[in-house]
Amino acid sequence: MTTSSDAQDFEGATFVQANFKGATLRFSDVSGMTMRSVDVDGLDIDSHDLFQGRLLVNGVDVVPLVDAELNRRFPGRELQDAQTPEGLREAWVAVQAAWRETVADTPPDLVDAHVEDEWSLAQTLRHLVLATDAWLRGAILQVDQPFHEIGQLFTGAADMGFDTSIFRAETPGFDEVLAVRAERQQLVTDFLATATPELLAEDRANPWGGGDRRPSVGDCVRVILEEEWAHLRYVRRDLALLR
Repeated sequence: MTTSSDAQDFEGATFVQANFKGATLRFSDVSGMTMRSVDVDGLDIDSHDLFQGRLLVNGVDVVPLVDAELNRRFPGRELQDAQTPEGLREAWVAVQAAWRETVADTPPDLVDAHVEDEWSLAQTLRHLVLATDAWLRGAILQVDQPFHEIGQLFTGAADMGFDTSIFRAETPGFDEVLAVRAERQQLVTDFLATATPELLAEDRANPWGGGDRRPSVGDCVRVILEEEWAHLRYVRRDLALLR
């Protein structure tokens, strides 16, 4: 399959009787795209930002339907938008229980396996270390250099001017990944144990910069929860294909 990474701009373009069968789009902007009289058998859409907008299929906004189905498949996911300390503590317990089950059920020969350009289980856990470092240690606790060296960076981090030299070049062993991951999970547990409504309402700087948005401490925790559930879904999706 041909792969093109050229930043071609098709905004406003019209394709008639074009053949995109089997094509793959990654990190592409298809917002506002209109498709009429198209064959969508087997069309597979995965969007981290799906729940921030609408997706119309035959005139029906399917986003609420997808959200409800994911909540059914991942019990406890519906708690990720909790607004109180008690709700956030419950939400954290639920997502960590789901992760424990997934990690325990993954055979050793699959922890580093991955589907195409997706992350493996080990890489995903390293990314969640990074997410916790960014939003808890960096944003909430305001640690000057919050990142552990085994964190897994997202695509485009270097282009944002982020200093990637703080991260280890060689791949860590899975036991080390699990150990660091457990430390970061405990940090969240400890923080939530004493969090108050007043603390959750305080504002913080966006750890990744950009714009004037200052999320509240509660918002930062909810980002961590969103990352946890989203990447759990990705991992379970890919492991099902690899088994």
